[in-house]
Amino acid sequence: MRERLVAHSMIRGTVKPPGDKSISHRALIFNGITDGKAIIENVSIGSDVNSTIRCIRKLGVKVEKSFDSNGELSISIRGSGSKILNEPTNILNAGNSGTTMRLLTGLMSSQSFFSVLTGDKSLRSRPMGRIIEPLNRMGANIIARDRNSRPPLVIIGGTLSGIDHFSKVASAQVKSAILIAGLFANGKTIVREPFQSRDHTERLLRAMGAVINSNQAIVSIEQSEISAVDIRVPGDVSAAAFWIVLAICHSNAEIKVNGVGINPTRTGILDTLKNMGANIIIENIREESGEPVADIIAKSSSLEGVTVEGAMIPRIIDEIPILALAACFANGETIIKDAKELRVKETDRINTLVSELTGLGAEIQELNDGLIINGKGHLNGSTCRSHGDHRLAMTLGIAGLLTEEETIVEGAEAAQVSYPHFWNDLRNLIKTHE
Repeated sequence: MRERLVAHSMIRGTVKPPGDKSISHRALIFNGITDGKAIIENVSIGSDVNSTIRCIRKLGVKVEKSFDSNGELSISIRGSGSKILNEPTNILNAGNSGTTMRLLTGLMSSQSFFSVLTGDKSLRSRPMGRIIEPLNRMGANIIARDRNSRPPLVIIGGTLSGIDHFSKVASAQVKSAILIAGLFANGKTIVREPFQSRDHTERLLRAMGAVINSNQAIVSIEQSEISAVDIRVPGDVSAAAFWIVLAICHSNAEIKVNGVGINPTRTGILDTLKNMGANIIIENIREESGEPVADIIAKSSSLEGVTVEGAMIPRIIDEIPILALAACFANGETIIKDAKELRVKETDRINTLVSELTGLGAEIQELNDGLIINGKGHLNGSTCRSHGDHRLAMTLGIAGLLTEEETIVEGAEAAQVSYPHFWNDLRNLIKTHE
């Protein structure tokens, strides 16, 4: 699938982003290991979350979908109980979803049966040693290819014991896999990180009754019974970031994004863009299901280059592709460091960002752990490729509305992973003021 895009002289409009992908995964998995029933509203409708749904159904969890008139997905879920999950009769396929694979590996480690987890070609290339090693130390038996580091994963679960684990990389997926196993482990399980990663797991498990304590980058959990809870999933700030960057980089734009989750561990993109001089207004702040939510208005802005590194990186890791695009329109140099994790995402995002943005005329340099971008204030149209990466596809789509000539995005269908109606929202935004 390809998308053709051209710049427009004025952009105005309102967008409602899909439900947060990270929270949707967790709401489904955690409610799936209770003995109760829950309603989860505004669930992410991307293919990643569908992968989680397919997997937990094979474990005996009952999932029923319904859509309202606006296309919002609600799910009624009834868990089969943490101690009586069904042994899957076939391989569990996580598709392209690293969150599905890592969180379910933590869960399967606690179950006294045999299971196999795999994924698509991209996911099978991603590192899993960082969860295999601590989970095996807890008492699981996990075997993987490539010296026990990459999927498929063969898991024989059983009785677990708590551990004190230091994760060299601040990763919410790694942390969550260990904490889920810790729900079932004898003794206390502690996860320490160099910087705090997103805390959706801690918030939700606490709301469900888990004995969990957190202090910035240190989290502990004890064996706990959790209860089902109804949840309304906030809009995904990672999805909102595309529209915010479009507005601030365009010369005549104002876009409102409604119902966005503003969890402090996820709002690094907002803080960074504000530091660059972005005109961003956050209003109507409220709390929904234990998560802070707000409406965000972004307007045309004059941006300055910044340095992004250290503790900021875990708070912005998924938004670095769209931040790199914003940096192309900033005055001066933007430096992104300490982001080597980008090399083991759906693609090597450092390499593919450099390749595709260079093709659009950007001045961008590849570092081992990041990027240096010299803002030029404009980009040229060209044909570019998503490399099968949903965030790169959407970044290039936004670039196409900012370039001076026509831009063609090849592989545009990759956006389905997290934002299936991205291209429709983009077209509707343009049509509003054609």
